[in-house]
Amino acid sequence: MADKKPFLLPDLGEGLPDATIVEWFVKVGDTIKLDEPLVSMETAKAVVEVPSPVSGKVLKLAGGEGDVIVTGSVLAEFEVDPNLPQRAEGQDTGHHHGPRAEASASADKHAGAGSHAPNDGDKVVASDEGGEIAETDKAAPKAQAEGKREDSGTVVGAMQSSDAVRSEQAVAVGGVKAMPAVRAQARKLGVDLSRVRGSGTDGVVTMDDVKRAAADGSAKSLPSPTGRGAGGEGTEHRGGQSHTEPSSALRAPSPEGRREDQRTALSASGKPMRTQPPSVSASGQPEQLKGVRRNMARVMADAHAKVVPTTLSDDADIHAWTPGNDVTGRLVRAIVAACKAVPALNAWFDGDKLTRTLHPHVDIGIAVDTDDGLFVPALRNADVLDARGVREAVNRLRAQVEDRSIPASELSGYTISLSNFGMFAGRYATPVIVPPTVAIVAAGRGRHQITPVIGGFESHKVIPLSVTFDHRACTGGEAARFLKALMDDLARPQ
Repeated sequence: MADKKPFLLPDLGEGLPDATIVEWFVKVGDTIKLDEPLVSMETAKAVVEVPSPVSGKVLKLAGGEGDVIVTGSVLAEFEVDPNLPQRAEGQDTGHHHGPRAEASASADKHAGAGSHAPNDGDKVVASDEGGEIAETDKAAPKAQAEGKREDSGTVVGAMQSSDAVRSEQAVAVGGVKAMPAVRAQARKLGVDLSRVRGSGTDGVVTMDDVKRAAADGSAKSLPSPTGRGAGGEGTEHRGGQSHTEPSSALRAPSPEGRREDQRTALSASGKPMRTQPPSVSASGQPEQLKGVRRNMARVMADAHAKVVPTTLSDDADIHAWTPGNDVTGRLVRAIVAACKAVPALNAWFDGDKLTRTLHPHVDIGIAVDTDDGLFVPALRNADVLDARGVREAVNRLRAQVEDRSIPASELSGYTISLSNFGMFAGRYATPVIVPPTVAIVAAGRGRHQITPVIGGFESHKVIPLSVTFDHRACTGGEAARFLKALMDDLARPQ
């Protein structure tokens, strides 16, 4: 009798209860070898390439592209081929799931931010950003040996993560070498990787190669008549099966005899039409949150439940600035100065134990907005960087966020946050504090305002500032003095 083996989705090193299917590299009936790429999965931080745990025939795939799979549930099923290489019995693969029921219960019970992966989920043979794995024999920290794990952070806020040491390499699939994140970007931009010339080492296709191909249209992917993306329009995958929706050309006409896209405010008699409220009829379709946005929703809900926020706002007068000042660099420097003047806001707070940790250094979480959602990389040691160092570090972090190559370690551990939303629009804000930090600074859009001076009035440029703080850990006086220190530093000419 054939040996059937189910493969459960492992903890991909994110500490999240689920992941989203990006692309299957096999189909039902294919034969796959041990450790060959099986599927790429999107998590909160990266697109991870998951290797096959066995050699054999693919009997079942749990879902299609875009489907969300719960950690610990069946991802695929194989018929093991004893004539092909297999992993030795008892050899540690790094795939630890825990009982499926436990994983499902954990996903339901701990749906908020800070939820724990299954208890045995300390290892995974998959990197944070995909590729082949190089495990190390480095001893685990003492805290981990005692059953504790330090908060490893994530895209927005602090979540549990695997502490296994991993490295990655580009994997060749279909004759093309590329990182999982590059493959995902190519699918999003409609680029056929097989038509892109790789500029990386050994012909690896890079993120820049994909973006160039998308810009010049030289490698557009051709639609397939049978599916969405790789297939045709109107096809969606559910549970590994394809369900084809009728195209708009085949839809039944509306009761009024008009096509659905021919909207009008008048009836056939020329009189204004009565409309229904959205609660009665809605034309939009629910969209399931995935990856970064899914994690952002959890973290924001958790922060809302755990923090007691209060916001103070004022305007920083920058009329004295000399030409050449970098707004982000000045904001970073002002936060450092304010943290030194009022250390209470450069701190972590544990609401369960009612303990506060004041930090001697300043690591600033810089909010970065992307199409996929919000990332908050950490600007390390901001208190010892000069203006040039701040600009170079910020540029590096933004570039790593954009191509999804930023290490997990750079997305956690900051001591205070900065949101420079004013580069888009807006004056004041009430930004969300993500525990364990106790404060976040928000800078609005600069403007000119009439300012009284001796002898009359002048037009001065100002930057609106908002400081949201956790009132459990800071007093209103401390926050006000912090805000004043911010404004005083920003008022300096350079």
